Amino acid sequence: MAHCVVEEAEAALDREFPVLDRGFVRLVDYLGGDERVVQAARVSYGAETKSYREDAGLIDYLMRNRHTSPFEQVVLTFHIKLPLFVARQWVRHRTARINEISGRYSVLKDEFYIPAPEHIALQSADNKQGRSEEPLDSVQAGQVRDALASGQRDAYAAYSSFIERGIARELARINLPLSLYTEWYWQIDLHNLFHFLSLRLDAHAQKEIRLYAETLLALARKAAPRCCDSFDRHILGGVTFSRDEAAELRRRLTGSSAPEQGLTGKALERFEEKLKSGRQV
Repeated sequence: MAHCVVEEAEAALDREFPVLDRGFVRLVDYLGGDERVVQAARVSYGAETKSYREDAGLIDYLMRNRHTSPFEQVVLTFHIKLPLFVARQWVRHRTARINEISGRYSVLKDEFYIPAPEHIALQSADNKQGRSEEPLDSVQAGQVRDALASGQRDAYAAYSSFIERGIARELARINLPLSLYTEWYWQIDLHNLFHFLSLRLDAHAQKEIRLYAETLLALARKAAPRCCDSFDRHILGGVTFSRDEAAELRRRLTGSSAPEQGLTGKALERFEEKLKSGRQV
């Protein structure tokens, strides 16, 4: 099979898709698409590419049964501009190749993230690592934004003064806050991108990284739309039950009322959440 050219992906190349106030995602390059996944899956017995419907069915089969290696044949390279605190969450996923701008070689730009008023909220009462869904009122949100901007100005002014005095760049940068924007090239195969997205599109992920994940999925869909549709259907739109949860589901379907067989406490709450959400929890 010749080099895969996907028209929608070609049209998206090198376009900046904005995220947050100053960030963006660009699709720099791609290798392969739906056809490459199908070809890789069929190589063992040499069958030619079949109809669109049969190809979509094969992709669904691969996704449903976790035959992941054909998806690794598709590789996407992104140029991403993002705040440092998002980047530090991002690099926990170690299945990609990254080349990031260096503050030891370059003078860093005066660009910081300030959340929109509707994204500013108090600590969640039931989620130790997240914010409440209820935003602060406009006055309090404005005060938070002003305080963030003031701290950023002071930090960058000190950084600039160090640079002007000839202090080493690797030292001048160390007091810059996590809201500073950085940039990197991020290359990942489709299988590992789907794993990243399954975690970072979850409602428990921080909102800022979820917005980047939404843009990544939209760009991946341009290169491999059938693969992304299958990912939506089987991973994002599905749930995974534990052994005990599966037993609880069977108990309900068969009408068993034996209380000692049912889930209780937090386990029951998680199970009910899965039934309501239709998303991985």
